[in-house]
Formats: sequence, structure tokens, C-alpha cells
Amino acid sequence: NVEVVAAEAMIQGRDAEGIRISAADQTYVARNILICTGSEAAVPPFPGLREAGDVIVTNREILALNERPSELVVIGGGVIGMEFAAFYSTLGTKVTVVEMLPKILGPLDDEISAMLQKIYAKRGVNFCLKCKVTGIEGNTVVYEDPEGNTQRVSGDKILVSVGRRANISGFGLENLGVEMLLNRGGKPCGIKVDSRMRTNIPGVYAAGDVTGFSMLAHTASREGEVAVNNILGKEDRMRYDAIPGIVYTNPEVAGVGLTEEQAKASGKEYSVVKLPMAYAGRFVAENEGGEGICKIIVGKKYHEVLGVHMLGNPCSEIIHSACIAIESEMTLEQLKEVVFPHPTVSEIIKETAFALK
Repeated sequence: NVEVVAAEAMIQGRDAEGIRISAADQTYVARNILICTGSEAAVPPFPGLREAGDVIVTNREILALNERPSELVVIGGGVIGMEFAAFYSTLGTKVTVVEMLPKILGPLDDEISAMLQKIYAKRGVNFCLKCKVTGIEGNTVVYEDPEGNTQRVSGDKILVSVGRRANISGFGLENLGVEMLLNRGGKPCGIKVDSRMRTNIPGVYAAGDVTGFSMLAHTASREGEVAVNNILGKEDRMRYDAIPGIVYTNPEVAGVGLTEEQAKASGKEYSVVKLPMAYAGRFVAENEGGEGICKIIVGKKYHEVLGVHMLGNPCSEIIHSACIAIESEMTLEQLKEVVFPHPTVSEIIKETAFALK
């Protein structure tokens, strides 16, 4: 009994009957609503960007190109930027990545980020790190290098991939008084929810990118489950300790839990154990000459699994083993007792666990 209304919706407000929503010249009344308006690419107001026209693309437009650009400039070396840089460089496009931070892939493990950068640098991708974009001149990106000098790089297309922005306006949230999550600058960046995905307004729930937190499809899916379960009266809470993150480059990057840098910043006492992916025979057979690493972060005292991070194919398909270990609060000793099928690349997780002295 699901009715799908293909129309723009507007929250009108709340009265004694419930929450009123108008769409396609109809008014709908609900006791509960779940807001899942997602996000869109964040596009900073670089001088000259608007004038550059269709030279500028986001993750949406670049997927609709009819021709491969011979040269591509990517502004932002995060997950989306690196995935498109990897894809187009594989097709033969000359790719330059301009990133303001001193490393690619932002909060991902530093060692693994550096390894992936080295791999793609060998394949011809040019990385301009610690470089701040100051403007766009037609098909040219103007940026300031680490020494403060003005530099320029041109491309047939310029991909702007500096993050995502939650869609929180244009559909009447203000008519309900929903509380917003604020960024460091004090500006709204998402709908504020609790662990049950409830907003500050009774009967109003939110899930997915619109919350401005953990903007991943699989996170959104689980958040939706939590919201619906609570609407139906079933106790359920959202947990974020074991949300996997994947970078779909070649080789892939996958990680879950704390990185070594995050563990250090938290003040936790921890140990790090790592092995080349080549310790798994299946990896060697399927990735001739391929580089890779598996890295496990554990608590110093109890050896609880705090994080697992990998570089190498097909780590996106095996990271769920680490998710289960962290979600179940397993220790390294308990992880060692799990039987992994042989021969599989997933065995690298167990091999790495045994490498801790």
C-alpha cells in the first residue's frame, strides 16, 4: 500500500491533525515523516567559475559527458575526486589533481593515502598538494602553490569535487522549526538527529546525507532502517563506530574504525600491525605486480580491534569482516579464531592479526 507521488513537495506546517505536506495540488497529512532529501555537490564561489560555463562539471555532469576529455583538472583530492581521477587517467586522459591539504583522501589513513598517490603518480596523474585555488580563467585553474606563487593548469573540463552539501532548504523545514546541525562557521549544514534518527520535532525523522554526517549510501540505508523501526515502535539505534569507507580506485581502498592518526589524536594507547596484501596467495594470483597492505589498529591493553584499513583489490568485498569485528567489539585473539575460507584474499585479515607480536 505504497503511493509514489512524483512531484515537488513542500512542508506546510503542523496542526491538530498532523504534519501537512503539499505536492501536485494535493495536501497530505501524516503523523510521522521521514526526510531523505540527500545532498548535492558543494561548489565554492571561485572567481570566474560561473563565467567558465560548461567547462565546469561536478560528479553529476561528468558522468553525462559524450566525449572523453583529453585533459582534466580535478579540484579536490578527496574520495570523489580521486575516483574520477583514477577512472579518467585509466582511459588515457591527462589528469591534474589540485588539493589544498598536504595529502589526498582527507581523513583516510595517511600511509595508505600516500601509497595510492604514489601508484597514480607513476601512472601519470599530476598532484598539486597544499595548493589553494584562487580562481578560474576559462578552462584554466589558477592556484597558489605552497611557496605562495601563482600557478595555472588547464583542462578541457574542470571537475569541482570539494565535498557534499546537505539539501536542507526549499521544502519547508522552517515551517516546522526543525533544529539544524551547525558547521564550524555556525552555518546550518544538516538536520540534527539523535541515535534514533529523531529530530527535535516529534514525529519528524531524518536519514541519509540530509543529516550532514557520514554521507555514504550504506550509512543512509541503515539510518532509514533505524528511523522506520522507531516509527513502528521497535527499539533501534544508529551506531557509527563500524561504518566502512571505500575508495573505488584501482587498486581499491577500504577502511573501517579508527585510523592510526585518529587513534593517536584520541589519546588511546594502541598498537599497529600490518602486512603486505601479497601474504594472501589469492591476492598475488589475481593482482600480478599489484601493491597492497592490510593494517589493523588494536587497543594496547585489551587488543580490541579499533580499526582495519586496506589497499588492494578486492578490499571493498572483504572489509565487512572487519566491520563485524569492530561492531562485535572483538579482540585480536577472538579474530584469530575465526575461520576464513582458503584460498581467498580475505585471509589477509587473519594473517595480519597473527602478525602482532
